[in-house]
Amino acid sequence: MLRAIQLGKYGLALAAPNPSVGCVLMVENRVIGEGFTSPFGGPHAEVNAINAVKDKSQLAKATLYVTLEPCSHFGKTPPCADLILQCGIPKVVIGLLDPNPKVSGRGIQRLQDSGCEVVTGVLKNECRALHKRFLTFHEKKRPFITLKWAESLDGWIAPEKTAREKDPAPFWITNTYSRQLVHRLRGQEMAILVGTHTVLEDNPSLTVRDWSGPNPIRIALDRQGKIPPHYHIMDGSTRTIILTEKKTAQPTPKHTVVEVLDFSREITVQISTLLFEHNIQSVLIEGGGKTLQAFIDTHLWDEALIFKGNAVLKKGIKAPFISGRTVSTRKILNDTLIHLSND
Repeated sequence: MLRAIQLGKYGLALAAPNPSVGCVLMVENRVIGEGFTSPFGGPHAEVNAINAVKDKSQLAKATLYVTLEPCSHFGKTPPCADLILQCGIPKVVIGLLDPNPKVSGRGIQRLQDSGCEVVTGVLKNECRALHKRFLTFHEKKRPFITLKWAESLDGWIAPEKTAREKDPAPFWITNTYSRQLVHRLRGQEMAILVGTHTVLEDNPSLTVRDWSGPNPIRIALDRQGKIPPHYHIMDGSTRTIILTEKKTAQPTPKHTVVEVLDFSREITVQISTLLFEHNIQSVLIEGGGKTLQAFIDTHLWDEALIFKGNAVLKKGIKAPFISGRTVSTRKILNDTLIHLSND
């Protein structure tokens, strides 16, 4: 099962909104096939693992290990439970039951009703960690929310006033390697969200440029329609959602939709509900300070990634105040990455 979990991580960037499942087939403690979920719309992990088996006669005495319950319904692909039965695989070991009501126990029931031995709950916690985005989406009816920011050694996330007012551009607190890691993180999440101030100050692209992977859906808060049409986030290069108070008559760029929110009410709850309706299972909140603090204050976050640089700013925009369980702390050259969990 540990190998299946490792395999599942390989599909994180492209499988969404499907869960990135890992699967291993074994005969007498020997791996005969393995696989993970293909990009969305492609074969599931079980199919890829079975297809990887060279001698299909071995399947009749194999044990299949999979991180999530095999599906039992027709979607973009046929049910994996049916394929397992067709191949005559006698035993299936499952990490987690699927919370999706279309599956939830039905895959296991179909296997058991046909005489297949099923074992569940193996490395359950580790499998939950792998499928945290998918599970949060179905169990809490909202996306998995990761907060991310960079702060100086003395606790500031940006200078107070800079030349960026005339020529908006990012202000770098961390080193090149930390920034590359951020691009890797972007490729693993379905969406990335920033506030108006961050867009106006940094003019960010919010894309994956320094890593290989898909661009996340870009989401920007723009209550009063302040973001100029020539900014990167309005370039129509990738799917974008603008959250505003009132729609205008301005033309909407390609791949861009405008959604109206009630900014007089709790905004973070509205955002979470809207992203769920858009079938967005995970979002990386990258700023600015007010946006991040709003999610912290309403307890609407699951993990936080804080990159602490070596610079000293002395004044500026204060870093958000957060408390949570420390998952890990590690060095990235002269930077420190602090990983917190809200559990």
